[in-house]
Amino acid sequence: MPIRIGTSERGGTFYGQGHALKTVLQRRPALAPVEVLASNAASTENAHRLHAGEIELGFMASNWIGRARSGEAPFARPLELAMAAPMNAGPLFFVVRAQSPIRSLSDLRGRRIAVGLRTGGMVQHAHGILGALGMRFSDFAPAYLDFAAGAAALAAGEVDAQFQCPIPNAVMTELAERVALRVLPYGAGELERVMAAVPYYRRAVMRKGAIRGLDADLPQVAVLNVLVTHPRVPEPVVGEAVTAIATASGELARLEPLFTGLAELFEPLRTHGRAALEFGGVALHPGALRAYRELRLLTE
Repeated sequence: MPIRIGTSERGGTFYGQGHALKTVLQRRPALAPVEVLASNAASTENAHRLHAGEIELGFMASNWIGRARSGEAPFARPLELAMAAPMNAGPLFFVVRAQSPIRSLSDLRGRRIAVGLRTGGMVQHAHGILGALGMRFSDFAPAYLDFAAGAAALAAGEVDAQFQCPIPNAVMTELAERVALRVLPYGAGELERVMAAVPYYRRAVMRKGAIRGLDADLPQVAVLNVLVTHPRVPEPVVGEAVTAIATASGELARLEPLFTGLAELFEPLRTHGRAALEFGGVALHPGALRAYRELRLLTE
């Protein structure tokens, strides 16, 4: 059965992961051919495509899943989805040029910030993080640019900061190589405030040297990104895809560093059961359930 995977804009993190996933999935006759589709609105567009039957698998940040299921804005109506597999948990962070007077997130007031595409997931994360710190979009000048355009604007001095997501990613690596950058730290108690306000975030640490200019380990928040499907996708197809992903986590990490640590993201299934991968009331697809039981990740 042909498999279409919804990702993100070209150059976005989901897009790179999607191509690595294609390499692994298309070796299995039941899943070939595999097509990777770009998306200008990533999570939200992938949810609509899944519901409409335009793709079989789609990357989504976990914060969008409950909204899609309930029809909460920006979704105009409830969408039917099913969970498949975790993909990565990566930091969300703000970068500025090294010489910038901006030293912390609170200094972003009154500045020009590239926050991602207007309809994309990064804008939602910016609302969540900055909102938890008492900052509204009216407190600064948002620039609705994708990753590549936002990086170019930061390099050119057209914005004062850019909101970025998981490293390594090609845009961030290239930007750090040609422009001296700093990652903004959280002030005292700020990280805890964000974590308390936004339940789907996890604490992450950006490791020293992960990008040029990151001179010390830096705590940040991270969101779990997942692969989602639809109940109409046949059970054997989803089961085959989940099995391929779970058994090829090491290879996926070699193909795309964003998959580093993927094997660890399956472990909560052993201790928390299916709830570990069910977000916003969206259940695991029966094919995924079968695969996890056969892999002995689930005992229920």
